[in-house]
Amino acid sequence: MPADNDVENGGGRLFVVSAPSGAGKTTLCVAARNNLPRLVYSVSTTTRRPRGGEQEGRDYFFVSEAQFIEGIRKGLWAEWAKVHDNYYGTSARFIEDHLAAGRDVLLDIDVQGAGQILKHYPDAVTIFIMAPSMAVLCQRLTARGLDSAEVIHKRMKNAEAEIAKKAMYRYVVVNDDLDAAIHRFVSILKGETA
Repeated sequence: MPADNDVENGGGRLFVVSAPSGAGKTTLCVAARNNLPRLVYSVSTTTRRPRGGEQEGRDYFFVSEAQFIEGIRKGLWAEWAKVHDNYYGTSARFIEDHLAAGRDVLLDIDVQGAGQILKHYPDAVTIFIMAPSMAVLCQRLTARGLDSAEVIHKRMKNAEAEIAKKAMYRYVVVNDDLDAAIHRFVSILKGETA
């Protein structure tokens, strides 16, 4: 994988966005895709089960653990991590093909994956999204009704560890007002591609 994602590959920019569960990262990424037609959203591969309404190829590529581990062995992932007992990864070929074609790529990945990406793409633009407080984050996780109390507790513990690594990101967006957070996030993406 190349160390520079600007000149040698056709001019596309690589954006890496991370956030604790419930911070609003997916909402901000959807808004960015709606506002920036040149932006390609990377669809990750995972071993977790689909949640209600998620579609294969749109939200994730869903594979078995054996298939994912085979991909690790073959070096198919630009980054991968095991999070909440499931594997997640980003296809190296997907990134390379789109950057080479001059398209900007948005990766929605965890902090472990962001660290791996930065080793291969040190010029990637990194953005960390966070809720205004841990209490608000817990309220959001509870309100969405997707997880048990045990899973929410685990996600909150993980959130503390993720927030502790926010300094490795070039930008931090606090999602305390959705419209303002969308504006800030989209402005960062536009500013970095101008």
